[in-house]
Amino acid sequence: MAQTLHGEYKVHGGKLVVVDLEVHDGKLANVSVSGDFFLEPDEALEDINGALNGLDAQVPPTSIAAAISDALPADVVLFGFSAPAVAVAVRRALSKASSWLDHSWDIIAPTVLPTAVNVALDEVLTREVGAGLRNPTLRFWDWDEPSVVIGSFQSVRNELDPEGVQKYGINVVRRITGGGAMFMEAGNCITYSLYLPQSLVDGQSFEESYKFLDAWVMAALESIGVEAFYVPLNDIATDQGKIGGAAQKRLSNGAMLHHVTMSYDIDADKMVQVLRIGKEKLSDKGTRSAKKRVDPLRRQTGLSREEILGRMMATFTQRYDAKLAGLTPAELAEARALVASKFGADEWLHRIP
Repeated sequence: MAQTLHGEYKVHGGKLVVVDLEVHDGKLANVSVSGDFFLEPDEALEDINGALNGLDAQVPPTSIAAAISDALPADVVLFGFSAPAVAVAVRRALSKASSWLDHSWDIIAPTVLPTAVNVALDEVLTREVGAGLRNPTLRFWDWDEPSVVIGSFQSVRNELDPEGVQKYGINVVRRITGGGAMFMEAGNCITYSLYLPQSLVDGQSFEESYKFLDAWVMAALESIGVEAFYVPLNDIATDQGKIGGAAQKRLSNGAMLHHVTMSYDIDADKMVQVLRIGKEKLSDKGTRSAKKRVDPLRRQTGLSREEILGRMMATFTQRYDAKLAGLTPAELAEARALVASKFGADEWLHRIP
């Protein structure tokens, strides 16, 4: 008798989708979709189950979602879930996709390191997770040097004002993720990186994966009075404006990096002398408005950066049973070697002049 397999997926901001199924000769069988979602007409649930029965168990999530969509009547209403959400639950039942609690999580507290080493560690630790050499990990950055970390695809000359860079002794580093420039002085923002298997976001769109991977930090912010939400694709905001941004990089070994920086208390006057993009975005707002735009976490919470970091770490630990860990000497040595060969080299920094 075939074993009954069970998968669940809680849609971000939506409902729970549950799938029970069997696999007979490599095909899905006896599929039963359930959950606390809403569906009209009722008979559409039979259409969903029928579309799944007989599917090859190895098909990708996009094919599962497409089969469901093709089988549904034109007037169907799915509220709180979607065909891709059902596909994720199916993939979890088949152990193709995973959930947070399927993994043992480590958490690395803020450690002061050169900015280039922080950037290099993102590549080193993502590779290690993909190779099975490290548990999926949340790492908080710390640094004590004025820096700008530019996105993988940004132009140095278009993003940076060389006079401001020289005046303030800014260390410029290019990271492996896309997105915009990060103006970083000691204590002025909160930055963390998640190193995880891509199975955790299997079946999700890029936009869905951003929201999904930061659900825990939204809960942490809510607990200190900050009602944050995602603005597609990768901005984190409140009703008072943007507070941060996220970026991702997926490696061929099955691991991925999800990286977030949130403003705590940035010197806006200095920032607009260093970043050209800052001048353009803030040129019509004045220094007072600029200051309001880049100190949201300090202003909205009244808490110290350390208190906010503590709440974030506690929330992640409680939700996912994370264990405190540290960087190994071998990891730090590999990161420093990568700085010498890549992240500290002009060829990498100026690959887009």
